[in-house]
Amino acid sequence: MMDPAELYPMKFVPLYRERIWGGHALRDVLHRTLPETSAPIGEAWELADREDAQSVVANGELAGRTLGEITALYGRALLGRKIAKLDRFPLLVKLIDAGERLSLQVHPDANACRILGKGEPKTEMWYVISSYPGAKILAGLSPRTTQLQLKDLIDKPSVESVLQVYPSMPGDAYYIPSGTLHAIGAGNLLLEIQQNSDTTYRISDWGRVGADGKPRELHLVEGLQSIDFTNRVSPRIVGAVDRVNYNRKFNVISQCPHFQVQDLRLVSPWCDDTAVQGSFHLVTAINAPVRIARRIDAPEKLRIDAGETALIPANLGAYRVEPERTGETVVIRTTL
Repeated sequence: MMDPAELYPMKFVPLYRERIWGGHALRDVLHRTLPETSAPIGEAWELADREDAQSVVANGELAGRTLGEITALYGRALLGRKIAKLDRFPLLVKLIDAGERLSLQVHPDANACRILGKGEPKTEMWYVISSYPGAKILAGLSPRTTQLQLKDLIDKPSVESVLQVYPSMPGDAYYIPSGTLHAIGAGNLLLEIQQNSDTTYRISDWGRVGADGKPRELHLVEGLQSIDFTNRVSPRIVGAVDRVNYNRKFNVISQCPHFQVQDLRLVSPWCDDTAVQGSFHLVTAINAPVRIARRIDAPEKLRIDAGETALIPANLGAYRVEPERTGETVVIRTTL
C-alpha cells in the first residue's frame, strides 16, 4: 500500500455504455475514440464505484487499481472528513450523449425507497457542455399540473405539455433532486454529477421500441410513487454569458446535501486547496484541456482533456489548475 501522504491527482479510464438513444457528440465534440459497437454509445461513466462498474486509475503509481479498491485502501485520506460511510465512493460522474430524447423518468428519494422496499436514492445535476440548435431540457412538473392530469397524459406525446421545458444552452446547469420528473432532449451533451445510485423508473418512453422491436419496460407504479408533486421550483441555473480577463467562480449547486458544484471560468492559473472544504475535489475540464499540479510549486502535472475528470484526494491540500489555451477555459469543480 502506498503511503496515503503520497496520494496524487488521478484520472480514470472511461466506461462506455450502449444506449438506444445514444448520439455522436462524444466523438464529434470531445473527439474521443469510441469502442466499435452495434448500438450507439450514450454514456461515458467517468468515475464509478459500482459492483458492476468500476473505474480504473489511468495514471501514476495506482494505475490499474479500481476506484473501489483505492476508496477501501485510503478511506478518509482520499474522501475527507465530511463523508459518513467509507464503504464506497459517494458520487457517480457521467457524460450523457443524447442523440435521441431519453425516456421520461424519475429517481426515488430515501422515503420512496423505503415504501417500495427497493432502489437507491438519486439526486443529480446536469451541466450542458454542448447542444444542437433546438435541443431541449424537460425537468419538473409545470406549476399548475395536477396528479390527475399527469396520469391522464402519461402514455401520450402531449405529456410534454405538463412539464417545464427549457431551451438547452451550453453553460446552463440543472439541479434534479430525487422525485423530479425529467427527460434529456435530443442533441445534448451533458456532464452529470449524481449520488452513487443506478435506480431509474421510466414513466414513458415516447412510444420507442428497443433493439428487439419491443417497447422497453415501464415502471408506472414505482415512478408515480417516487414523483415529488410538491416541488415545482425551476431546476435551471443560468450560466454566465459574458467574457472578462480575470478568473471567476460561480456557485452552481450550494444547498444540496450530497454535493457542491462550482463553475470556474479561468483565464490564468487557479490555486485551490482541499483542506478548505475537508473533501476530495473533482475537477472536470469542459471546453479545453487543463493541467493540474499536485502542489502549487510542483513541476509534475496531470493533463486532462475536455470532458475528462480528475479526482483530487482530500489530503492533497493546495494544488493548481492551469489552462492550456488563451481565452476562457471552463472547469467544473465538485466537492462534498
